Amino acid sequence: MDLLDYAFMQRALIAAALVGITAPAIGTYLVQRRQAVMGDGIGHVAMTGVALGFLLNTSPVWMATLVAIIGAVGMELIRSRGKTSGDIALAMLFYGGLAGGVMIINLAPGGSTANLTSYLFGSITTVSAEDVTAVVILALFVVAVTLGLRRQLFAVCQDEEFARVTGLPVRFLNLLMAVTAAVTVTVAMRIVGLLLVSAMMVIPVAAAQRVTRGFTATLTVAMVIGVLVSLSGTAATYYIDAPSGGTIVLLAIAVFMVMTAVSTPLARRRARAARAAEEVCTRDDVTV
Repeated sequence: MDLLDYAFMQRALIAAALVGITAPAIGTYLVQRRQAVMGDGIGHVAMTGVALGFLLNTSPVWMATLVAIIGAVGMELIRSRGKTSGDIALAMLFYGGLAGGVMIINLAPGGSTANLTSYLFGSITTVSAEDVTAVVILALFVVAVTLGLRRQLFAVCQDEEFARVTGLPVRFLNLLMAVTAAVTVTVAMRIVGLLLVSAMMVIPVAAAQRVTRGFTATLTVAMVIGVLVSLSGTAATYYIDAPSGGTIVLLAIAVFMVMTAVSTPLARRRARAARAAEEVCTRDDVTV
């Protein structure tokens, strides 16, 4: 495969594989607790971090990570208070982050909004060796949290009150989940882009839910789908010269549609089998 002859493609494929693993991993928990759009909000906030990276002449990835974590913690604190004004506060945080990024980038030496394009929509040609190093470190953190603490995180997502009664540190786990989501956004931004990263957190999970039942099965299948569409989309980008983020997300949507088409007759079959089993049990009860 000639695409592997190029260093930039090797870096892009490594980053894409890590995106495919991490985004659905944390996305499974976010979907479980009905916070599917959280990644989108964090992506808006991370834009300020990217712009600060250019302004301060430091790594945009690490700066975006720091700002995204601060924003995610703020979002979680607003959510936990549960006030009616929370939605307004979140909206101000989201759009303030995006507007702040646009303003700050123009203050950077030689900076313009064009510098943000690859971070907004992803670009395989701009993934540097330093970016790959940062992505690997951040991805290891995400995998350690989402897989190592999956029982605790699942319990919190299912029922916070029950988790609190059982002695779990609910507030800490919620904050850890928010931080992990923020880290995932910065892992994915070089390949998928900040504006599309939320799709990779949600669509593979939604596709997996069509053909799985248990939480662990959904998590596993979602990660497999994420890796497949990320690698396929990145490779396709090389051949058709298309934006990597858009290509990957469209492939994920295609997989979701296929899974939906496959799952529909399976669901009908299961429903018929369940009715048949119920009728058998009813006849047996009557006979007895």
